Amino acid sequence: MFPEYDVIVVGAGHAGCEAAAAAANLGSRVMLVTMNMQTIAQMSCNPAMGGVAKGQIVREVDAMGGFSGIITDRTMIQFRMLNKSKGPAMWSPRAQSDRQLFANEWRNTLEHTPNLDFWQDMVNGIIVKDGRVVGVQTGMGHEILGKTVVLTNGTFLNGLIHIGEKKFGGGRAAERAATGITEQLAELGFETGRMKTGTPPRVDGRTLDYSKMEEQPGDELPEKFSYTDTPRLTKQRPCHITYTNSEVHEILKEGFDKSPMFTGRIKGLGPRYCPSVEDKVNRFADKDRHQIFVEPEGWNTVEMYINGFSTSLPEDVQYKAMRKIAGFENAKMFRPGYAIEYDYFPPTQLTHTLETKLVKNLFFAGQINGTTGYEEAGCQGLMAGINAHLAVKEEEPVIISRSEGYIGVLVDDLITKGTDEPYRMFTSRAEFRILLRQDNADLRLTPLGHKLGLASEERMARVEEKIRVAAEVQKYFLNESVTPDLVNSMLEEQGTTTISQRTKLHAILSRPQIDMQIMCRQLPELDQYLSQYDNEFVEQAEIKMKYEGYIEKEQQLVDKMGKLEDVRIIDSFDFRKITSLSHEAREKLSKVRPTTLGQASRISGVSPSDISVLMVYMGR
Repeated sequence: MFPEYDVIVVGAGHAGCEAAAAAANLGSRVMLVTMNMQTIAQMSCNPAMGGVAKGQIVREVDAMGGFSGIITDRTMIQFRMLNKSKGPAMWSPRAQSDRQLFANEWRNTLEHTPNLDFWQDMVNGIIVKDGRVVGVQTGMGHEILGKTVVLTNGTFLNGLIHIGEKKFGGGRAAERAATGITEQLAELGFETGRMKTGTPPRVDGRTLDYSKMEEQPGDELPEKFSYTDTPRLTKQRPCHITYTNSEVHEILKEGFDKSPMFTGRIKGLGPRYCPSVEDKVNRFADKDRHQIFVEPEGWNTVEMYINGFSTSLPEDVQYKAMRKIAGFENAKMFRPGYAIEYDYFPPTQLTHTLETKLVKNLFFAGQINGTTGYEEAGCQGLMAGINAHLAVKEEEPVIISRSEGYIGVLVDDLITKGTDEPYRMFTSRAEFRILLRQDNADLRLTPLGHKLGLASEERMARVEEKIRVAAEVQKYFLNESVTPDLVNSMLEEQGTTTISQRTKLHAILSRPQIDMQIMCRQLPELDQYLSQYDNEFVEQAEIKMKYEGYIEKEQQLVDKMGKLEDVRIIDSFDFRKITSLSHEAREKLSKVRPTTLGQASRISGVSPSDISVLMVYMGR
C-alpha cells in the first residue's frame, strides 16, 4: 500500500510541518503522518508568533528557507517590534495571528509541496532493525517503511488533561492522546520524563467591556518576519490589557485544595517563565495584581485568548474569578483553561543533528525534547528535516553553531545541558547576542540555506544586495562631513555636545542620542541620498556603524571560543580513564559524550580546570 519513504515525519504541529517541508523541498520522498488532518499546524495555545528571542528564531528559520515567517506574515492581524527602546540585540518581532488562517495556510503550503504524502493515523511504534529505524507502525495496523523517522509528537505522548479534580487522556482539548511510543522507546533504553504545560480559558469577546481595559495597538509602521516579498499589514486588530485584583486572587485560592498542581496529581514540571495564574498568586503573594492580555483569535471571530490566566482550577472557580477582572464582569466562557501532562525524552540522548544516540536515523524535534513554544519547535523541525534528508543521501550533516544563530544556541543547550523543565529561548541564553540580531538573520543563515538548496537564488541575491548597500552607506558616512551651522541646533535639541568644526557624518551618528531618522530630518541632502535604498538595508548600515565596537569585540570572542570548537573529541574517547578530571566531570562527560572541547566546556559540572586537563591530554 505504501512505498518506502526517505523521511517519515510523525506529527503535524510546528516541528512536523517544518521538518516535512524541509526534507521534501530538498528532494526527499516524505510521508507526514498525523492523527488529524484537520489540525495541521494548530496553534494549540497562544495565537501569536515571535516575541523576545522567539522572533529572532522565526527570522532564522525564514533565512534558512523555512516557512514559519512566510505563514505568519500572510496570516497576522497585528505586529509589534518589542524592546525598541533598547539596543538592536534586544529588538524582537512579535505577531498576533489569525489561528484558523495560520493552520489553513500551512496545510495549503504543504499540499502544494512536491514529494510530500499524508496519512491520517496514530503512530504507536517505530520499527527498528540492527539498531537502525526502518519505519513506523500505525494504529490501523499498517507498517510504513522509511529510511529515517522524525518524531514530533508534541504534548500527545500519554497526554493527560487536568481540570480541577477531573483528569482524562488527551493530547489537546477534544483530541486523544498517543500511546505506545514511550513504552517502546523505554524498552530500547531511552530515558523518559514528564512535563506539564497549560492554557487559559477562551471567552466570548462580545461579552467584554473594553472601555475598562488599556488598548494595545500594533506598530504604526508594521514590519514583517520574512525576508521574502510577503504582504505588509495595512490594517490591524488591537489587543487589550487588564489586571487581576485581590478579589480575583481570593476566589482563586478557594480552589487551591482542588488544584491538580497543588495536590500533587500533576507530576511533571511546568514552564517557569509562563506560570499558571494560581502559581503566580501562590508564589508572588506580595503582588496585588497581575497583567492579563486579551488577544483576539482572528480577524472575524469573537473568540478571545486570555493570556496570563492559564489555569487548571475547576471550571466554576475559573469562571467566578475571571468575572471579577475589570472588563470581564459579564464574560461568557467558550471553554475552560486546563493543564496537560505529557511524556518527553531528556535531549542529552541526542546528537547536534537531533538524531538519537541509541537508534540510528531516528530524530526527535519539538516538545518531545522538552522545549515549549511554536518557534522553538519549528526550528528543531527544520534542522531535523534537513539532517534526516542528508542522512539518507549519506552527506555531511548541518549543525548551526552558537555564534551563528539562536537555533544553534537552542540545540546545543538541549543536548549539552539537557532540561528537566520546559525550555524556552531568551536572549540571555546567547553569549553572542549582539551578533545574533533579528535584522541580520538573513546575512548569517541564507548562504547556508542557499547552499543546501532551500533558499532561492532571489533570496541570495537580496542578501548580496543588502551587504553591498550597507557597505556603500557606511562609506558615505565615513567620507561626508557636516559643518557646525547645519547640525548644532539638532545636537543641542538632543542633549549632546555641539561641534566646532567640520565633522564626519559617521562621528555624529555614533553618538547614543542620535539616530538616522533625526539626522535625516535635519539634513535634507542626506535624506535624499538614503531614499534611493530599501529602509531595511539602511537600518543594517546604521546598526553596524553605531555598534561596530561592540560587534568587533564579540567577534573576537567568537574567534577565541572557536579554537575550542575546532578541537574534536573522538567517539570512543574514555573520559573515565583521565583520573586528573574531577569525578563529576568524568561522570557528566561520559553521559553527554561531547564532540568538541567547546561543547565539553558548556556542560554543567565541567569546570575550566577540567577543560585545561582535557586540552593538555588532547595536545598529547
